[in-house]
Amino acid sequence: MELEGYGRTLAEIERQHILNTLTDCRGNRTRAAKILNISIRGLRLKLHDYVQSGCKVCDPMRSKDDLPFIF
Repeated sequence: MELEGYGRTLAEIERQHILNTLTDCRGNRTRAAKILNISIRGLRLKLHDYVQSGCKVCDPMRSKDDLPFIF
């Protein structure tokens, strides 16, 4: 029996959850932070770290035509 997500680190699972929530909020970082129950500053720091590691993160200044976001 294979479990989805098996073998991924907690950090990878957290990153995917944050990015999925941000996508669901259509890039609204304030709303995503509230849903995730973290500060907006904490979310921005995590997103900055993701970008530094090569992960594509949505830009809230992009038009809605650019959705869905690619990570």
